[in-house]
Amino acid sequence: MTISQLKDFSKLVSAAAVFGVASLGTIPTASAAILKIGAGAFNAQAGLITFSEKPLGTVNPVYTPGQYGGGASAPTVSFGGIFTGQTVGTAPIPPGATPSGVVNGIPTGPLSLGGPNAFISSDGSNPTSPVLSGTPLFNGPISILFDTDQAGVGLDGGFFDSIGSTAITAFSRNGTLLGSVLNSATGIEFLGLVTSDGSNQIAGLQFSLVGAESAGFAIDNLRFGTSGQVNIPGAAAVPEPFTIIGTLVGGTAALRMRKKLKSDKA
Repeated sequence: MTISQLKDFSKLVSAAAVFGVASLGTIPTASAAILKIGAGAFNAQAGLITFSEKPLGTVNPVYTPGQYGGGASAPTVSFGGIFTGQTVGTAPIPPGATPSGVVNGIPTGPLSLGGPNAFISSDGSNPTSPVLSGTPLFNGPISILFDTDQAGVGLDGGFFDSIGSTAITAFSRNGTLLGSVLNSATGIEFLGLVTSDGSNQIAGLQFSLVGAESAGFAIDNLRFGTSGQVNIPGAAAVPEPFTIIGTLVGGTAALRMRKKLKSDKA
């Protein structure tokens, strides 16, 4: 291989690498999947609202960062019953479910709150009372709106008498459904979810019935965080699809140049 050929080879490798990176902007990427997480996935920088910050009976509370100890970049968090564009208590109703706790329909974008009220209440079944209830008491849906997108959200739900009766569902800013997590235990259970790639896509979270639940339900100890504030299960296990494509493009170009140089030398 001559010095001139070495220089040409080096230029081609550099160009292939640049092409691989530049191609990221032209490859469409789907929204990240939703993964179930526990309370321990949220680190010390994540937000926490316990509903003891405001008086009992507060209707559709709104929390600014300063009211729950959040930093300058933390979100303002608002609460209500459902999102605009949805219905509550209308068919289809899961067998045995209390109609007032069932929500149907996809929200209209941009995401906004509406429907029946949510309010702060005491709850003798929850050891960290007060809690946030929907309307009617312990039998209505609760929806949460963040003014900036989050990567992960979770809460203590219950008191559950049935497994698989209740779900938390995440929505993007434009109302797109991102995914849901169902309760898998009775009593008080933490229900949490995070985007699989840690991207900030969650603008809203909804807590509602998907089955029969005789004891009613409420939420407490809401946790939320952006990328870096929530630990993602197996986040580094598999490279992103566009990374794989960029590597293949660069590697293929370099291999072709090596074959050409070998042929010239022969």
